[in-house]
Amino acid sequence: MKQPTTLVIATRNPGKTSEIRDLLKDAPVIVKDLNDFGPIPEAAEDGDTFDENAYQKSSLTSRVLGLPALADDSGLCVPALDGAPGTRSARYAGENASDADNTEKLLKAMEGTENRQAAFECVISLAVPTGAALTYEARCEGLITQVPAGENGFGYDPVFYYPPLEKTFAELTREEKSRVSHRGKALREFQSEIERVLIWIRQQMPVQEKFACKE
Repeated sequence: MKQPTTLVIATRNPGKTSEIRDLLKDAPVIVKDLNDFGPIPEAAEDGDTFDENAYQKSSLTSRVLGLPALADDSGLCVPALDGAPGTRSARYAGENASDADNTEKLLKAMEGTENRQAAFECVISLAVPTGAALTYEARCEGLITQVPAGENGFGYDPVFYYPPLEKTFAELTREEKSRVSHRGKALREFQSEIERVLIWIRQQMPVQEKFACKE
């Protein structure tokens, strides 16, 4: 019987870890996150794409810990703003900006704009210590509202209106959002391929050399 595979989620967010652990509860994996380890260097996250940033996080974590690591990078892309906030979604209003600060800057930038189209994009990267990685991508399209609505979620959720459910992301329950969100879609795709993913991990992980003891 094969031993469960340890998978490190490159985050200290317990909510994100809990979500992924729940999705993989039937898979032969032991899910850990950065809180289970000592301090490790932080990835620069200075890439031009979500793909680059997700890989920076997963690859660094995997190389430092010697274990397969999963990381995601996501953000809001608004065509009327030439794709902004994009990869700087979490820092749109500055390095230490709050969700409210970022949302306020977005709404001001959108004042008088008729094209309110927007999309949340997510890239998930699974890396092993050798540098190899698998990538999963997903997006969710919607509209930017004139004013915030709803108390749930985080980030730009109060101003991201999802037409099929006629609510903002912040007005959806966690279960509703998980079914339609960019991150939820990417994670479910990853979950659906978990058996093949585990085979890939075993093939890619470096084999530890064994030495005979000599007196």
